[in-house]
Amino acid sequence: MTILSDNVNSQSFKTWFEPIEPMTLEGTRLTVRVPSQFFYDWIEEHFEGMINSTITRVLGKDAFLEYEISKDDPPVEQEPDIVQPQPVRAEKRSFPPQPESFRLRSQPPSTSSRMKEMNGSFQTFLNARYTFDNFIKGESNQLARAAATAVANNPGGTSFNPLVIYGGTGLGKTHLMQAIGNHVLQNDKTKRVIYVSSEKFTVEFVDAIQSDRINDFAAFYRSMDILIVDDIQFFSGKEKTQDSFFHTFNELHQIGKQIILSSDRPPKELKGLDDRLLSRFQWGLTADIQPPDLETRIAILQHKAKEAKIEISGDVIECLASNITTNIRELEGCLISLLAKASLEGKDMTVDLAREVLKVVVGDVKSPITIEEIQRTV
Repeated sequence: MTILSDNVNSQSFKTWFEPIEPMTLEGTRLTVRVPSQFFYDWIEEHFEGMINSTITRVLGKDAFLEYEISKDDPPVEQEPDIVQPQPVRAEKRSFPPQPESFRLRSQPPSTSSRMKEMNGSFQTFLNARYTFDNFIKGESNQLARAAATAVANNPGGTSFNPLVIYGGTGLGKTHLMQAIGNHVLQNDKTKRVIYVSSEKFTVEFVDAIQSDRINDFAAFYRSMDILIVDDIQFFSGKEKTQDSFFHTFNELHQIGKQIILSSDRPPKELKGLDDRLLSRFQWGLTADIQPPDLETRIAILQHKAKEAKIEISGDVIECLASNITTNIRELEGCLISLLAKASLEGKDMTVDLAREVLKVVVGDVKSPITIEEIQRTV
């Protein structure tokens, strides 16, 4: 740590290195614990080279570095929460992949390989970080969250089938849908749950046709206990894909399996979809998620800061929350930009620094209401 502290500014060291806990040192294998996945991602992106050279300098060319990621909630898929070690090389370091439950695949497994897994284990494509516990409740998402909780506790056993969640980009639809799947698997690991975007479903459908495995494709999806399909608006205009999904929907619904869908608008407003599908999308419950109000935006930022184990003043959080009103993704992105600016420039996270970041993100920044303005208004 002494070597690292000599190579970064004090603010960066305090924010990103002081929270790291050395756990064990066995020969040339060093295991450290970081507070969160966010921390791991950040230090790997911004400090990999420096950490690489420092570990090599201290432990030699055959050093191993292993990260242990602390989390309050264990992942649904039973994967170790340790990033497996690889030798640290001074000239080049190829860092190990993240645990499967957190991994983003650049290319999904082929349809044929997934069909072979139909009777065994398969990749659910659920992100274990999406849970009900870290989904911030507010008036803007009250109905959707309540319905999602009911479905998660009794999949296929409520009148909310299908459950359709709609709303703009970055409002938490995907989080809420996947929270259902994660909750179900936590309680019953024998359930067959899969999350798929409409685009991926379409690609796999086309691949199945080209490889003459359409029956396997249909059987795979119709074997699910819970089918979660994101962004159904992208089925628009794809008649053959819609027909395949229509029959999959029918079969699952008839045998009491749960279907969960998301869209950027209510089903009745979707264009380019077969009337048969639109009718079925309205069989269950349609719940919307609206942009979060100020109180919810503040709660989201507070939770994000707590999750990353970073201290941010209430004034700074309120400044961000007051100026980012569109969606949660932009809100969290602005917070990350603030963390980056403070860390890389060695500055404290103040309201003034937050306003600098906001000018880049939103342009016009709201000024805080002063006592003098209140008195003039009164």
